[in-house]
Amino acid sequence: MRYVLIVLTILGVALGIAAVVLGGADDSPGLQLIGVLLVIGAVVFGIRNLRRGT
Repeated sequence: MRYVLIVLTILGVALGIAAVVLGGADDSPGLQLIGVLLVIGAVVFGIRNLRRGT
């Protein structure tokens, strides 16, 4: 179960980075904001689950 959470965290960060890059290429500040929020949320999710030990 721990590996699934790690993979979900990595996928969330990768998707967020892709959104920021694509938002920058398309000049879309909304997509960049969504990407940044997704990266922050995925990192917080990953840290919380690592601290819990699940």
